[in-house]
Amino acid sequence: MGKGKYLKWEDSEGNVFRPVSLTGNELLNNRTLNKSTAFTYQEREDFDLNGLLPPRVQTFEDQLKRVYQGFSSSSTDIEKYQYLRALQDRNETLFYALISRHIEEMTPIIYTPTVGKACQEFSHRFQIARGLYLTTDNIHDVGSMAREFTGKDIQIIVVTDSQGILGIGDQGVGGMGIPIGKLSLYTLGAGIHPDHCMPIALDIGTDNQDLLADPMYLGIPKKRLTGEPYKAFIKTFVEQVKLHFPKAVLQWEDFSKSNAFDNLSDYEDELPSFNDDVQGTGAVVLAGVIGSTKMKGETLVDQIYAVYGAGAGGVGVADQIFAGLLKEGLTHQEARDRIFILDSRGVVFADREGLDEYKKRFAKPIELAKDWQLAETNKVGLTELIDNVPVTVLLGCSGVGGAFKEHHIKKMLDHTPRPMIFPLSNPTSCCEAVPEDIYKWSDGQAIVATGSPFDDLHFKDSLYRIGQGNNVFIFPGVGLAAITAEVKKITKDMFTTASFALADYVSQEDLDAGCVFPKISELRDVSLHVAKAILEQIKQTDPECLLRDKDITKELALRMWEPAYLPYRRA
Repeated sequence: MGKGKYLKWEDSEGNVFRPVSLTGNELLNNRTLNKSTAFTYQEREDFDLNGLLPPRVQTFEDQLKRVYQGFSSSSTDIEKYQYLRALQDRNETLFYALISRHIEEMTPIIYTPTVGKACQEFSHRFQIARGLYLTTDNIHDVGSMAREFTGKDIQIIVVTDSQGILGIGDQGVGGMGIPIGKLSLYTLGAGIHPDHCMPIALDIGTDNQDLLADPMYLGIPKKRLTGEPYKAFIKTFVEQVKLHFPKAVLQWEDFSKSNAFDNLSDYEDELPSFNDDVQGTGAVVLAGVIGSTKMKGETLVDQIYAVYGAGAGGVGVADQIFAGLLKEGLTHQEARDRIFILDSRGVVFADREGLDEYKKRFAKPIELAKDWQLAETNKVGLTELIDNVPVTVLLGCSGVGGAFKEHHIKKMLDHTPRPMIFPLSNPTSCCEAVPEDIYKWSDGQAIVATGSPFDDLHFKDSLYRIGQGNNVFIFPGVGLAAITAEVKKITKDMFTTASFALADYVSQEDLDAGCVFPKISELRDVSLHVAKAILEQIKQTDPECLLRDKDITKELALRMWEPAYLPYRRA
């Protein structure tokens, strides 16, 4: 009889096993079932594997040592990425066991920052197909493609149209590296079995001239679909998802800023979906700010916020801070008054012609700056803002490397003894300032968190651990909670709850080290903590909640897969 959610059986004597119908090379080539050299002598006999493997049986530990040696012998990060992807494509159990044991070393390889380079070089480094590639020619054939897809009972989909990949922009079909990487983190953090994960790339062309001119480019070599044809394509895509994957949670990933907000608002009521760049980024940043206020002995309400970068991530951050301020008792107007957003034209004011719709809710009245001294007429940049407004929290979401300068940080010290400076853009080359400079400019008084990983830093007589504001602390727990509760909609409150749960998880030891985020090695526990908090909130607020009379901890345990080999028996 099946036990739990993930193909785990017990016989009448309580022996755990997994029934398997594949044999021979079909079994060895199945990345979910393959044990490679760890197949026992009996399994080799039972599944027609004799002679297809070297004769000596290895233990799981032996395999882990071998593949870690292979990883370590790779000389560059992109070679390590290729090595891990190849391992994932032939033996997913071994892959996840390996990265779970070396999580701090390997997560920057399987995702940011290395995944950015992998997306850029996708066509030249392509190895084995993974996921679905949807185009205008095949968008109506998702059902037939799903029947051929290796995974079944799809519960989480990560989709991108590859237009806004990290800080590097349009990568065409190469953006598939992002959904693959995100879903790896879902499995690593939330234990969602790889068979229930589906990465999707919407290949609707590219405006990247380098890709269009590259004869090796694997995507459709034409300009990107836009306007009403784009909207019609997305509408058809959502319809296909609802029809063929009715249990799935959909995560929108790395869409352009306008499409990110439009797709989210158009379809958040159609199926359980969210945009990690908008909502996940906002939630993890709010958690970091909450942790910083604990260090200072203050509250969210005591701060003035400057969000430098008003794309999907930046406005998502502003939205989540706004939600946090409301939770602490402010009115809508009082909360908005404390948040300033800046784009490439400076502070966003309401009188600007052609102002993007999604920026309007945080636009300021131009009268606010009527008495400010400006270096450039009609432009209020970051310097002018900090010179005239007592900003205590500076959040970088711009993708502009080196945008935060020494005079910005020193001026903030006039407003608060401990400014919060979060240069969040990644990859590392896009970081608005490096932690070493921020500590130097603030004489060690700033509270720092980054988007990219940085090593611990010695400054004067203190050792600082640089917290990484990584969305991976949020989205696996949100996805796991949504799947477990079978929600029809993923709400904004779920992300606010996730923010406060993440901040609650951060220990006093972390805060004493100057760090407002947990260690990435604690990802599994963090994801479980976030998921439990969200499910408790759902139980309290939703009278139709499926978990009302159930033990949440047990329900989550049933769904969280552990990467370990089970004994196989012929099905």
